[in-house]
Amino acid sequence: MVELLPNNKSELDARFTELYRAHLRDVYSYSYYRVGNHHDAEDLTEQTFLQAYRHFERAMRESNGRPLRPWLIRIAHNLAANFYRDRSRRPESAIDDADLVSAPHTTESLVEGREELAAVLAGVQQLPDDRREALIMRFALGMDNREIARAMGRTDGATKVLLHRAIRQLEGIVSGSADKVGDSA
Repeated sequence: MVELLPNNKSELDARFTELYRAHLRDVYSYSYYRVGNHHDAEDLTEQTFLQAYRHFERAMRESNGRPLRPWLIRIAHNLAANFYRDRSRRPESAIDDADLVSAPHTTESLVEGREELAAVLAGVQQLPDDRREALIMRFALGMDNREIARAMGRTDGATKVLLHRAIRQLEGIVSGSADKVGDSA
């Protein structure tokens, strides 16, 4: 089913508002997983929707009725890449937010779970950009392979292979970090 294009600016704005409400959480989550802090994620989310608004009418024309979520994530992806490129030109000291946010818990299983999660998140940061991106889209945003392929400008098959390799590499990183602790003893 192909939706008709809006006839006037108020219809266009109403459609964009629907898009914004439907995908704000996804764009913010993606941005947060990419940059690692809420303040920068909010800025990237705002920039994503500003840029999307500028090109919304054209995107609707070219989408042929397909969902626009991959298009939004692609915009967020490009802005995050710019964010990192700009940041690399102005190095800052890293802040490990995980230690600041975590509160001590008395339940041993919660602590073990947090240690495992911290190891996985640290492993994700070691992955190449395209693999990290694909995992974030798949597991943090719940996007299917076709949406990820559209967002990353890849074929469905290439995306499936990319996700498989990312998961395998992450498994190796996480299990390798446990092995390295044992090897160094």
